[in-house]
Amino acid sequence: MARERGERGGDRDRQPREREESELIEKLVGINRVAKVVKGGRRFGFAALVVVGDGKGRVGYGSGKAREVPEAIRKATDQAKRGMIRVPLREGRTLHHDVNGHFGAGKVVLRAAVAGTGIIAGGPMRAIFEALGVADVVTKSIGTSNPHNMIKATFDALTGVVSPRAVAARRGRRVSDILGRRETGAAGAAEA
Repeated sequence: MARERGERGGDRDRQPREREESELIEKLVGINRVAKVVKGGRRFGFAALVVVGDGKGRVGYGSGKAREVPEAIRKATDQAKRGMIRVPLREGRTLHHDVNGHFGAGKVVLRAAVAGTGIIAGGPMRAIFEALGVADVVTKSIGTSNPHNMIKATFDALTGVVSPRAVAARRGRRVSDILGRRETGAAGAAEA
């Protein structure tokens, strides 16, 4: 009897999660064919790299390997959903400030942009910003063009983005003290 109640309760918990997962944006960055050399020859498999985001400031990436392409994509998507991070966005469309990131030989520069700029990014970085919900950003990849290292370098940079509200709370100040008079005056005029 207790088991039946637990199972029914679990179903209720699962429904909101399924609804939340259906709203996620999934971007397939790349698929590689990989080979494993065994006694009888080579065994081929597939490695998939996927980026997942909700379009509202949460994004994650994952990689998965399997003998079949759909299974590799499913594994990568599950890993991406488990490892999602939250990135604070200014006005819901761009980053709060410029930031650099690196991983291995991959180095990236992410710059906040004015409205109407669009996503100026190449390859794997474009998929990240589309899934994240960023509308205006300028990026540059320096060094490697390896998608795995580019994605990890971009995530290294995104984890360094801090909102003015968080900085103000950490310093025990007001947001207007952090931003300065010029920007708060423009923000106040825009809100009015």
